[in-house]
This record gives sequence, C-alpha cells and structure tokens, in this order.
Amino acid sequence: MRHRVSGRKLGRPTAHRKSLLRTGVTDLLRHESLRTTEAKAKEIRRLAEKIITRGKGGSLHDRRQAATVLTDDGVLKKLFDEIGPRYIDRPGGYTRVVKLGPRKGDAAEMAIIELVA
Repeated sequence: MRHRVSGRKLGRPTAHRKSLLRTGVTDLLRHESLRTTEAKAKEIRRLAEKIITRGKGGSLHDRRQAATVLTDDGVLKKLFDEIGPRYIDRPGGYTRVVKLGPRKGDAAEMAIIELVA
C-alpha cells in the first residue's frame, strides 16, 4: 500500500533522482524558467518552493541549508540577493507550472516551470 508516501520516483535510483532534482532547481533559479516533463516539473516545484522560502530568510543557517541543494555558488548568491527579496511579501506560491502538451518523440506530457513575477 502507498498510504502517506509522498514524492515521485521518476523511474530512477535515489541518488540519480536527487541529483536530477537538485540540478533542476538550480537551473530554474538561474534562468527563472525551465522546460521539462510535467512530473519532473511538479517535483522540482516542491523543492524550489522550500529553497526560495530559505532565500527569504537570509540567515547563515538558511544559506547553508540552501547550499546543500543548489549546485552553483552563483545561483546561491542570486537566490539571497535577488530572488528572496523579490518574494518577501508573498507567503508562498513562487512558481507556476504551465502544461504544453505531449512531446513529439515519446508523447511525454511537457510543461514549463517558471518563477511568478
């Protein structure tokens, strides 16, 4: 039974899945938009929301916690200098997932995940 089990496996071993999500969040914060499959976008959104909330905090502990997820120091700096202060008055919902339809090659449902302006 799958009661109260959260998160998608995405058909990958744990280490690969964690790496995929970490790089996905890093790229989302770097470019502020990302085109990927719908399932990956929804999982990236879960992690990105938590990281952006950390970016709003600004303490040393928040910075170190965010650094465990993000794979680039430049993106970490951008998170705390630009993205966090942008959403200081917003209580959540920093990202948006827009469905695009099926991909041509394998008919996987595609989506764009982007930061809300």
